[in-house]
Amino acid sequence: MIAGRQTRNPAAIALCLTMVLLLAGCSGSSNSGSVYTVKRGDTLYRISRITGTSVNDLARMNGISAPYTIEVGQRLKIKGAAKASSGKSSGKTAKVVPSSAVPQSSWPPVGQRCWRWPASGKVIMTYSTSDGGNKGIDIAASRGTPVYAAGAGRVVYVGSQLRGYGNLIMIKHSEDYITAYAHNDQLLVSNGQNIKIGQKIATMGSTDADSVRLHFQLRYRATAIDPLRYLPKQGSAPKC
Repeated sequence: MIAGRQTRNPAAIALCLTMVLLLAGCSGSSNSGSVYTVKRGDTLYRISRITGTSVNDLARMNGISAPYTIEVGQRLKIKGAAKASSGKSSGKTAKVVPSSAVPQSSWPPVGQRCWRWPASGKVIMTYSTSDGGNKGIDIAASRGTPVYAAGAGRVVYVGSQLRGYGNLIMIKHSEDYITAYAHNDQLLVSNGQNIKIGQKIATMGSTDADSVRLHFQLRYRATAIDPLRYLPKQGSAPKC
């Protein structure tokens, strides 16, 4: 298969754009900027996710080499319009819009659907409800670790056009649910393919990330919800 193959089908293009907007979870404005000010807790990886500038571009544009150390208050050049900023900056910035359209009180009940863990490894970043926070979980393991479909469904996106997510797969499970799998190395599925729960869909990598990891999102009616609330105990098979 060819990951990220472009299509001239208008419906497919519209679907792809819709998926990108749903996953990004933030809205830009006509204001432009080119500087991000580092705040406490930031890493190049997190800044990449917030601003849409890849880790490699951030490092290159700012002369940062491994192990990619940054300091609070440091001003980093970013590509294009800034999607977010922290602290004071010389450039105008766009406002970050929270990704949660469905309030937490209206999230679906646990056990409504059957989910399984998308990969084995250590959870190094958990879900956050804060603006610009992590809208999924990040699982770290060795390169090549299998990535599995968390549920049965149909692949609606395979590619690398969404900056900050690397090689990305999105699976639609119903009209309400979509899962996303980012930073993959090898992509083993194609657009439109029907997928079974637990099917191997990719191998873990570090595309657009500063370490090998899987970024996994579970979205309910376009809202990113906490996967740990719905996944079985790590290492356990789903009870359904």
